[in-house]
Amino acid sequence: MAIELDVSELNIVISIFGFFIIAYGAISIKIKQRWYLGEALPAMVLGIFLGPVIAKWLDSRRWGMAIIGQVPAITLGMTRIVIGVQLVIAGFQLPARYLIYRWKEMLICLLPVMTIMWLCTTGCMMLVVPKVSLLAALVIGSCVTCTDPILSQAVAKGPFSDKYVRRNLRELISAEAGANDGFGFPFLMLAVYLIRHAESPELSQEIETSLLQTEASAGEAHKLFKRFGDLVARALEEHDTIGRLGGGVGKALANWGVETWLYVVFMSIAYGAVVGFGMMLVAKFSLRKRWIDSESYLLLPTGIGLFIIGTCGALGTDDLLACFIAGNALNWDGKYLQETLAKHDEVNSVIDVLLNFGGFMFIGTIIPWREFNDPDGTGLTIPRLFALGILVVIFRRIPAIFMTYKLMPKCVTNWKEALFMGYFGPIGIGAVFYVEHTRHLFPEPGEALTEEENNLTRVMVPVVYWLVLFSIFWHGLSIPALNLFYKWKGVQPVQDDEGPVEVRLLSENEQPPKNSTVDPARRSVLINNRFSRSYNTAELNLKAVEDYQRRTQKWEENWYTGNDGAEEKLAGGQRWSTKQLPGRAIYLPHPRQSRSSSGAKDPDGSLKVDPTAPSRAIKWV
Repeated sequence: MAIELDVSELNIVISIFGFFIIAYGAISIKIKQRWYLGEALPAMVLGIFLGPVIAKWLDSRRWGMAIIGQVPAITLGMTRIVIGVQLVIAGFQLPARYLIYRWKEMLICLLPVMTIMWLCTTGCMMLVVPKVSLLAALVIGSCVTCTDPILSQAVAKGPFSDKYVRRNLRELISAEAGANDGFGFPFLMLAVYLIRHAESPELSQEIETSLLQTEASAGEAHKLFKRFGDLVARALEEHDTIGRLGGGVGKALANWGVETWLYVVFMSIAYGAVVGFGMMLVAKFSLRKRWIDSESYLLLPTGIGLFIIGTCGALGTDDLLACFIAGNALNWDGKYLQETLAKHDEVNSVIDVLLNFGGFMFIGTIIPWREFNDPDGTGLTIPRLFALGILVVIFRRIPAIFMTYKLMPKCVTNWKEALFMGYFGPIGIGAVFYVEHTRHLFPEPGEALTEEENNLTRVMVPVVYWLVLFSIFWHGLSIPALNLFYKWKGVQPVQDDEGPVEVRLLSENEQPPKNSTVDPARRSVLINNRFSRSYNTAELNLKAVEDYQRRTQKWEENWYTGNDGAEEKLAGGQRWSTKQLPGRAIYLPHPRQSRSSSGAKDPDGSLKVDPTAPSRAIKWV
């Protein structure tokens, strides 16, 4: 009996994806917490090797009906889902009302910083990329202006930042990346409208040339009318859809103000706020009535993200910005994040990982390698692209942050933090989304009425994909290099002024986070510099937070154990600090709580050393 193999595209894809999840998971601690490589770089490398260039196992051109030109549509849809869902998750993981209490920092990051980034990136394009005009360079620059929301979340919440980056800076990086990815549309559409509504002397020149060439021969009059008719038909067709429409700068700015700002941006913000706030009320009601189980409760961000992506796509608004706003609104009072911490939420982390695996592996399979070296066509060469990548890393973001960081002293305290924030502004899947969206705003390469548009459409895809590839490798390897440098310099882990947070270990085999300590006797871990917190710190002087602290007589951070919502503290009402003396454990008692006899504070309020605490009681990680 012969065995027939069904080697279909679906079976190949899911087999490879499943194998990668297993192989990566088997050594995930080493990859993430020892080598600091994250998820994007390994997934993209696998996609490159198994894609249509090398192994030819993963080729999206053969998927489904294998329709010619289906890859851009698949890519655009995939990027929308990956980014949108993760933006909702990033939004609710910020403290309550974060966008209100950090409004000044957010405005600085979204207006002057992004504008400077856009112009600096445009300058790099003009310097290196041949055959592009200023307006075309503005379009390409807008595609890579935003910091990637996926890679930036990995920077802000990864093991390296747990250990070495202050929480306020990490929160700002996360919030900026979430907001500016959706806020990139005004920059893109301004450049698009300027090109679309610019006067088109080339079209008039083309008609005039045709007239002169055929005027000398009366016998070829039919060619004149045919040529003229073709040009008019093309102009009328593109007037109704895409391409050069004319009208001048005034028309471009009018459409930009009405269509982009009012409909796309402000409507997306309002829509995301309504959906997120409404879901916050629904979640609180269902939780109070005990109608919703833990799985469904933790899946709410994913459902919100998919719902907004679909509805905003139908309405033609900015689904990415709406997703981030909805995530913030979902945790507007801090209760949703508070409950997810109590439930030891791992669902959203798993969804993040799956989306990252699939998204970056797919991008690795569609990189346009052949277009990277086309000296006779687009003028691009490998040396030019390497030069462009280095210039963009240096000048795209670092100057903008250095020019503005002193306006954000609560989040960026010195030039070292400004350098970190400026350097780690990666380009990733968000840029892929923007360039694929831009494809729909212009005619196909070679089919536009002007050479300016044709040059733009030919060069923008390879340039953006190269910068994505370059940034993922460059920034992906920068974290391990920086970790080695910090070890060599003896840089100490970040100390949390508010004290560590105690979290119950659910398994004795669970790997504790970086910058944390383990108490084997209590089977708990004290996490220092923890990213997720339900409420803002006292430095914001929030009356709501102070009332919450006064009412519960606890510090801003709750210590969840997962036991029916109960909250536990260390024995004797003490809080362990992350400092250590030989053979000693130093604790910081809470100022409002009773203290044990061994934990009494000195009259001057200084720390007291407990000589009876054995050093083996705490394992320093």
